[in-house]
Amino acid sequence: MKLAAIALTFVALSFPALSQERTPAPEGARAYIISPQNGATVSSPVQVVFGLEGMGVAPAGVEKEKTGHHHLIIDADLPAPNEPVPSDDNYRHFGGGQTQTTVELAPGSHTLQLILGDHNHVPHDPPVVSQKINITVQ
Repeated sequence: MKLAAIALTFVALSFPALSQERTPAPEGARAYIISPQNGATVSSPVQVVFGLEGMGVAPAGVEKEKTGHHHLIIDADLPAPNEPVPSDDNYRHFGGGQTQTTVELAPGSHTLQLILGDHNHVPHDPPVVSQKINITVQ
């Protein structure tokens, strides 16, 4: 039994948790959703316009101070801060530097939130996030 515990300790020390170094965010930087407004009733497809203050937008892969690119979170919580933002139906990447999109959403209630990612899709330190808004799709 002691040998198994030693082997597990060795494995844990040899392979630390996978996390990425985070890019600093300027003080006061913030992301926000320009449109739609919180509480809005909309029809699908929904046009979402991104806002950013205190930073610039640069495509993924471009390492430039005080920049990042948007990720739209749909009906999900914020991702882990030390890992790249997931890429699936709930976490949409805009690595080309886009500042708006159109998304197809089923009728009903939905939440939308933005998080900025650095050149590696990792949230900044501290994370630059928007308020989570609620919308209703007719």
